[in-house]
Amino acid sequence: MRSAMRRAARLMAATVGTGRAAGSGPKRPRPEPDPAPRIGTHDGTFHCDEVLACYLLRLLPRYRDAEVVRTRDPQRLAQCDVVVDVGGEYDPERHRYDHHQRSFTQSMRSLRPDKPWTTKLSSAGLVYCHFGSQILAGLLGQPEDGPIVKVLYDKLYENFVQEIDAIDNGIAQAEGEPRYALTTTLSARVGHLNPRWNDPNQDTEAGFKRAMELVGGEFMDRFDYYHRAWLPARVLVEDAIRRRFEVDVSGVVLELPQGGCPWKEHVFSLEQELALPDPLQLVLFPDRSGQWRVQSVPAGPHTFQSRLPLPEPWRGVRDEELSQLTGIPGCVFVHASGFIGGNRTREGALEMARRTLAQRHGGGSVEQMSPLPSWSPQKGPLAQWGGFQGLLLGMAETVPAQHMEWDRSGTL
Repeated sequence: MRSAMRRAARLMAATVGTGRAAGSGPKRPRPEPDPAPRIGTHDGTFHCDEVLACYLLRLLPRYRDAEVVRTRDPQRLAQCDVVVDVGGEYDPERHRYDHHQRSFTQSMRSLRPDKPWTTKLSSAGLVYCHFGSQILAGLLGQPEDGPIVKVLYDKLYENFVQEIDAIDNGIAQAEGEPRYALTTTLSARVGHLNPRWNDPNQDTEAGFKRAMELVGGEFMDRFDYYHRAWLPARVLVEDAIRRRFEVDVSGVVLELPQGGCPWKEHVFSLEQELALPDPLQLVLFPDRSGQWRVQSVPAGPHTFQSRLPLPEPWRGVRDEELSQLTGIPGCVFVHASGFIGGNRTREGALEMARRTLAQRHGGGSVEQMSPLPSWSPQKGPLAQWGGFQGLLLGMAETVPAQHMEWDRSGTL
């Protein structure tokens, strides 16, 4: 009986494995697998925009195993499932995403009127515009129209993709002659992966693959930072704003529970969303050594100017000399520009903040303070997201402090 069952099991396995039962006709040929999809782009010198476009497309399930075909041959491009940065046409229905043709003037705002950005799109921006929400939803495991996807979509375009669009289209960052050269942007580093003009080997394929690794790694690092550090920081900043009168009666001094929190942009947006009557001036937070910092809120999101720098006589002075000058024990330093200072204790840092307010406003009154800046944050899902804190609180609690580095500009 058992031997018969074993024979039956072997026969069943043979039937499943071969696709035919014993005694059936000849084996049918298996259907040929579908060919891998192909992403077309130009050959020769490569740039950051098509490299990022190709990387983003391969984050989509349908293009995950796609071959990147680098050519300018119209016949080969016609056989590609999607073509970026070559071909002279923009036709999203046929998945053609070039921006070099004279008729092309599209920006994020022209294609998506709910967005504010008017920078002309490159192939990277076109792919991000059409597929970015799908890509982020897949990475996050959340719906495309969910609030976190919407917030990160905007943040990654404004602070990652838009720069690549502008550089590829030759759009200057500001009017006038720049004071210094920017030579280490992502676009510049991609450019350096091309063969030098006098290299004997002018093949670009190996460099293109290295460029995709570079660009892809930076995109994913930035995505992870905004998801796991920048977004949870809003919870801490909003809580600090609601508790600001517990710190100082002026209501213009914030206290954050830990350093490294990227607070600046959240301060600007929450001032507007919460309709604060007076602009926030100073922020207290502990550093990694357990000492405390007092830092001025910048005058705007893209400036080194401070709303209320620490008093001029304190700047550049350190330690005991600074304590004697201020009359505040435990002083450590004040930066030469006055944007930040340090004290060994919370109480000392808070007193430095109060003295700064008093020297500027004659006893601490905030009535003479300038109104909130005219800069307005992006009117998007952050401003409309009532359940923000509940969704992010757990995320904020799990982010190690060492992943939330900061500097004067608020960038990594």
